[in-house]
Parts: sequence; C-alpha cells; structure tokens
Amino acid sequence: MDVDYLRHIPIFEDLSEEQLGHISSVIIHRNYRKNNLILLEEDFGDTLFIIKTGSVKITRINEEGKEVILSILRDGEFFGEMSLFDGESRSANVVAMEDSEVMIIKRSDFMELLEKYPKIAIYLLEELARRIRNSDRHIESLSLSDAEHRVGAAILRLAEDLGVHRSGIVSVEDMPLQQDIANMAGTSRETVSRMLKMLETKRLIEREGRKLKIVNYGEFVRSFSK
Repeated sequence: MDVDYLRHIPIFEDLSEEQLGHISSVIIHRNYRKNNLILLEEDFGDTLFIIKTGSVKITRINEEGKEVILSILRDGEFFGEMSLFDGESRSANVVAMEDSEVMIIKRSDFMELLEKYPKIAIYLLEELARRIRNSDRHIESLSLSDAEHRVGAAILRLAEDLGVHRSGIVSVEDMPLQQDIANMAGTSRETVSRMLKMLETKRLIEREGRKLKIVNYGEFVRSFSK
C-alpha cells in the first residue's frame, strides 16, 4: 500500500496518515527495465519522479560524446523537480541502473501538495541546497584535480550518498560498476581499476565483489575532500 511506503520517504515523513492518503491518491506507478531511458535532456517535463525500488543515474553527454554521471539516486530519492518549478526542459538524462519502479506526481498535483503541506516545501529546499553543494564540490574536483584524485572524490561522493557509517568505517553494499565510477570522475575505467588497487594497498579500502568498505573514513576524507 502506498501510504505504508510513503511514510518512510524523507520528503513525506512528517505528514499525517490522512495527508499521506491524499498524496497516494495522485501517484502514478511506472516500471523501467535496466538501462531504460527515463528522462531525456531537453525534453519538456511536468512530472516529479520518486524512486520506489531500484536506482537511476543522472547523466549528460560531454563535448566528446562521452557520458558524464552527475549523480546516482536510489530508493526514496526524487528527480525531475527543476522542470516543475521553472517550466524549462529537462536539464539531464536519467537512466535506470537496474530494474526500477518509480512513483510519478504531475506538476499540478505537486504544486497543490506544496500549498497544502508546507513541510514538503521545507524538505525540498533543504535537499536542493544539499544537491547544489554536492554539485559545487563535484565541479571543483573535476576542474582542479588530477585523474586519481577525481576517482577518490567520486568514491567519497558515493560513500556519502550510499554508504552506511559505523564507528569511522563506511560500507557501500552495492558499488556502481567501474565504468560508471569513471564516468563520474571524468576518467577511464582503467584509471579507476588502478586507483582501487592502490587504495587497497594503502589499506584505506577493502573490497568484496560489489561491496566496498572505507576502513579509515577520516583519513579518506582528508585525502580526497578537496
């Protein structure tokens, strides 16, 4: 039932059962297979997407025709909000990284929700501010760092967004593919592979399959946060 799920989504978590029921009544469900295109840059958009299950990557194509990953979003996170507010076309592509189910809210319904439930607007502003800060850090890392530092910064972003923090150790259970990390860092898959091996040698990380553990998060941050 949507109400049971909605109460665990951060953007709606402070709302009452009745309010969640109202939101549930305007939601449309849609499923996308792995690698399916969900949104295309420059297309007109009038809907907000909330990920119910799965994960997506936000991408753009650079001047060389290569994919650059701007962000990776997972369960409970939203995308497509910019076009709702400014009426402009989509600013990036969105691609399903695995089979995913999304909940869609039309612009007219979402604007009505913002008017009725100001707590949604407050959370939305906080999240947008966080994303802007992350984007600023990403731009800085791409423009000022060498390739190896960019890979470290990309891993740090993934740890911040997807990791579980416990006693100075951060674990990411399902790391993106090395090519996706390369696309985040603006470098090659070979550089990512070499960097991961170097970080293991320095005992900053441990890997097992798709799981990555940063065993000294404080030192990792000091090394790659600038």
